[in-house]
Amino acid sequence: METKLLTEINDTKRAAVDVLLHNSYGPYGGLPRTAGWGYPEPYTRDLMISTLGVLLTGNEKLIKSLQNVLETLAKNQTPLGHIPSLVHNSKERGASDTTPLFLLAVAIYRKHVGDNDFLKESANKALIWMEYQSPTDRVLVSQLPTSDWRDEQWVLGYGLYVNTIVYSYLRLFGFSERANRIKTQMERLSIREEEKEEKNYIDEGLFIKHKPYYALWSYKIYNSERFDLLGNSLAIIMGIAPPTRAARIIAWIEKECQILQEKKELALDLPPNFFPYIMPGDKDWRPRYAKMNTPGEYHNGGVWPFVCSFYVAALIAAGKYKLAEKKFYSLTKCVKLARNPELAYGFNEWFKAQDGSPRGNDWQTWSASMYLYAAACLEQKTTPFFEELRKV
Repeated sequence: METKLLTEINDTKRAAVDVLLHNSYGPYGGLPRTAGWGYPEPYTRDLMISTLGVLLTGNEKLIKSLQNVLETLAKNQTPLGHIPSLVHNSKERGASDTTPLFLLAVAIYRKHVGDNDFLKESANKALIWMEYQSPTDRVLVSQLPTSDWRDEQWVLGYGLYVNTIVYSYLRLFGFSERANRIKTQMERLSIREEEKEEKNYIDEGLFIKHKPYYALWSYKIYNSERFDLLGNSLAIIMGIAPPTRAARIIAWIEKECQILQEKKELALDLPPNFFPYIMPGDKDWRPRYAKMNTPGEYHNGGVWPFVCSFYVAALIAAGKYKLAEKKFYSLTKCVKLARNPELAYGFNEWFKAQDGSPRGNDWQTWSASMYLYAAACLEQKTTPFFEELRKV
């Protein structure tokens, strides 16, 4: 890597740490902010995902702040084991990904600090809660629409993203048999209504005929075959997707993004979080999308730096080092863009796909943290915390 590029990356990494330090103390009981200005609240899912980059900084203040977040979540856990959507508010409930992400973060934090009993009681309650999220006791968990990180998009039933998190925490906690059952069930066919055999019951999965990637979601005879970048990246990182499929998924992403660029539907050299975009008039279009989720924006195809960081990690996991370096440099340029012209680094929340303009909040905690994680993946040619998950 050229010296000029290395200098630019190191400067950006320092800026990311500065953002995390700025956001580490907020107005809600001293808990971290989700963003420098727009989101003063401590959103659970954002901070749990940020665990990856925070631990890699080695910064004692940031790691202590993370410990405070985890312990506060344990105190605000419901009697049945569910983890709230806001760290400080036990009444903010209903998210499908907060409890799995809490378990993932606890498992990673335990290993990092060498304390296998950290939040033992709370983790056990959360594990039991998650067992009850599987309607047919298949280990695969289900969810309601708008209940995961895509709070403006419908994901119904067995969602890919949430189940990749479940698989990873099961492996990290040592529940390999249950994890393997999830992996097996995900490989089952995602059934379209027209393919359903009336006389034979088929347990649905997330495998799609004639496509390399996993379905966004599947439930009985309904599914979505639109592409979920975060879920598929996690499937590669966690070892759910075997190496041959991982390579096919990546090749498909790059080809489809080139087509989007040629059609002027993608301005950045980074993949959208979701595509093809849902268009007005499509079967899965919902009236509210006209306000918050128009094509190429937000959850309907916006480019999210934290998701693209996971894609860089997936490229490393698949051994695509040159492509990972190329995408990481594009990410480095992207995180400089800001809505506030006075900021040298925006670490913005998301970008409009068609013109690459920042549309979310600047100094987003998970944008900064996941940039640091992607940088570590590229530097080490490994995926910290998850290497063992890809070993059979």
